[in-house]
Amino acid sequence: MSGAAIPSSLKLASFNINGIKARLPRLLEWLEETRPSVACLQEIKTQDEGFPAAEFEKIGYHAIWHGQKGFNGVAILADGEKPVEVQRGLAGEPEDEHSRYLEADVFGLRVVCIYLPNGNPQPGPKFDYKLRWMERLRARMAEIWAQEVPAAVLGDYNVIPRDNDIWDTRAMASDALMQPASRDAYARLLGAGWTDAIGLHHPQGGAWTFWDYQAGAWQRDHGFRIDHALLSPELADRLVASGVDKAHRGREKASDHAPVWVSLRA
Repeated sequence: MSGAAIPSSLKLASFNINGIKARLPRLLEWLEETRPSVACLQEIKTQDEGFPAAEFEKIGYHAIWHGQKGFNGVAILADGEKPVEVQRGLAGEPEDEHSRYLEADVFGLRVVCIYLPNGNPQPGPKFDYKLRWMERLRARMAEIWAQEVPAAVLGDYNVIPRDNDIWDTRAMASDALMQPASRDAYARLLGAGWTDAIGLHHPQGGAWTFWDYQAGAWQRDHGFRIDHALLSPELADRLVASGVDKAHRGREKASDHAPVWVSLRA
């Protein structure tokens, strides 16, 4: 861990940008308007050499990233401080070359950015991969837990944890995001002592983070919650607020996800 002190007010955010080159104007707009201290990005969909780091530096953000051509890809941005990379990728499957995991120390915190596999169609090898990936994630989170550092694991988990986290359970009943095995794997993360910050502050549900481009889902508010922020006890004790920047989903050429965020005190 770095020796940097946690600022008096700290905002951590996560945004599945669905193509960083296609959405760069929207992403820069969001960063400047909401100014998170740390922003975790998923589905950057670019190789490492194509990552637009200079554009973020112009507005004061430093970045690390783990890219992949055409799909996947994750990044961590920090306002005024360079994240120090700890790990990229998860142990357990050496043949897994997907860019889905990035871990760094920044502002005295351990921040993990994930893009969990979708798992569709299920049943099948993609769903099996999803469940194995979740088990590998749980193992790494246990290692972080054992270090007793203030930690946050943010990103697109591709899991709808509860029935009230979707506009209509029937709409996704056969989808990998809502299968009992997916929900059980997510519940095991919480059972190990991590706090679902957005779920905690929105027990009644309705805090959608994703609206499909199809069938007028955004216009009809037919969404669901799959972007999550899990906090270690050291950070959960400092949790002040959490939420979704829903309005950004309605802007021109927006991602199909809205950013999620947590606010922490020192």
